[in-house]
Amino acid sequence: MTKENTRITIGGNMPRPGQRQPAIIRLTQPKRFNIDTADFMMAIKAAENVDYTQRAKLYDLYNDILLDTHLSSVIDKRKNAVLCSSIQFQRDGKPDEAINEQLFSPWFYRCVADILDARFWGFSLLQFYKKGEWIDYDLVPRKHVEPVRKLILTRQTDLMGTSWEEFEDLLFIGGSTDLGLLARAAPWVIYKRNTTADWAQFSEVFGMPIQEYTYETDDEDARARALQDANAIGSLATFIHGKDTELQLREAGNKTGSAEVYDRFIERCNSEISKLILGNTLTTEASTNGTQALGTVHKKVEEAVAKADREFVLNVLNYDMTDIFAHMGVDTAGGKFCFPEKKDVDPNTTMSVLTQLHTTFSLPIDDDYLYEKFGVEKPKNYEQQKKLQLQLEEKKAREEALQQQNKEEKNPDGSSQSSNSQASQPPTSKFKDRLRSFFVKAPKDGAHLDW
Repeated sequence: MTKENTRITIGGNMPRPGQRQPAIIRLTQPKRFNIDTADFMMAIKAAENVDYTQRAKLYDLYNDILLDTHLSSVIDKRKNAVLCSSIQFQRDGKPDEAINEQLFSPWFYRCVADILDARFWGFSLLQFYKKGEWIDYDLVPRKHVEPVRKLILTRQTDLMGTSWEEFEDLLFIGGSTDLGLLARAAPWVIYKRNTTADWAQFSEVFGMPIQEYTYETDDEDARARALQDANAIGSLATFIHGKDTELQLREAGNKTGSAEVYDRFIERCNSEISKLILGNTLTTEASTNGTQALGTVHKKVEEAVAKADREFVLNVLNYDMTDIFAHMGVDTAGGKFCFPEKKDVDPNTTMSVLTQLHTTFSLPIDDDYLYEKFGVEKPKNYEQQKKLQLQLEEKKAREEALQQQNKEEKNPDGSSQSSNSQASQPPTSKFKDRLRSFFVKAPKDGAHLDW
């Protein structure tokens, strides 16, 4: 039995204002902790449990690693390659304005983003509903979804829950056992975070000077003054000691080389993350070995990844969401969602094509199209200038026609041209004249053949 018009409400420990029904999902604050590879492996094992999969700890780990600037930036770059492209619904090859109006709304932008997030998290579960004339939806928290048994959990640690098949307005995107790309990115973020912490400690020890204060061993007043001076000067490491004691620092043999080890390891982690998310490294990171040709190859690889993401989104819209659209009262039968291809044409090429169309084929070109195409502001007195231009063109055409008529009536010596003079010439004479004009250098009496 399906539940119609029933929202999967979300609540915390306190009831939300205006909440009319008890919350099905009780949210729990994400746990952030110092993670290492052992924590990651435990979370993976719990998520891959055959009988009762537990993904709450894994998704807490995902939320934690998404604080990494490099990982979040490459994910945003990959998603923006699709989000910046317009999606259009066409029926019989023509845009459907009624449906496209829904696609230009904020909910659809969020929907495409959540569809793409299924590639990174493993899945997305969306519940759709009508909000006036517009469609809207809620993203069901992933920690409260058990995708293998198709359950919605009240608490993230529950083993049993409500079957989502009871809801007819849910859309599941992704795979039930897929843990997403973040599972493969997590180890590199963990290595990078721990290495950065070690590097910060290294820089603090060997990169900052140590202030040293000495005092007479038996002079407590001098020791107090030294402590007071040390507290007032700043946060540098301080060593306060009597004259009969000393401090020795055992430095690393090559501090510069040690710092390069940290730097190179972090760079390697970033490159592995870039290759995982974007399929390349040169479009996001500088390289001393990179060339323009190699950069072009990497760019093509990134474009192929973006094309695959667009196909993924279109498959969801054209196949998985057909029942959802029908339930929302949107008729998509006989049509399809697509990314309209935009051909980037050089302005000079465009100008040449338009000129040929006008001069060769005498095809009229709309003025408003030209203003919009080339980004030229239309004059305020456009109509007046256009009328004046037409008058000048008509006047010029009349003058040219009059001049041509006068030339046809008179020959070069000023006498009347007889139209019958050429007609009176025999056909043979006309043919010889054509031959002489073609073979300009040929003698009239023929050529001597010496060979």
